Amino acid sequence: MRSGAGSGDDALAVRVQIIGRAGCHLCDEAEAVVSEVCVQRGVRYEVISIDDDPALADEYAELIPVVLVDGERHDFFRVDAVRLSQALDR
Repeated sequence: MRSGAGSGDDALAVRVQIIGRAGCHLCDEAEAVVSEVCVQRGVRYEVISIDDDPALADEYAELIPVVLVDGERHDFFRVDAVRLSQALDR
């Protein structure tokens, strides 16, 4: 698991999670979009590998990358920066 922070403040809750795996080009693209949006908004995110969690692998293996916002599934396969920004405004 890796974390990224828009503000660097560990006291802030992680609002965005990317569920993916190493070697997944769509996961890399999703992380680039999430990182950019989160840095602009000062929001923390983390990357979780399905390879480290069999339950996540069972649930999301065919959908990665999956992006969760505040614990709810937001997107999978591709991440739209505008849509993610709007979700973080809620």
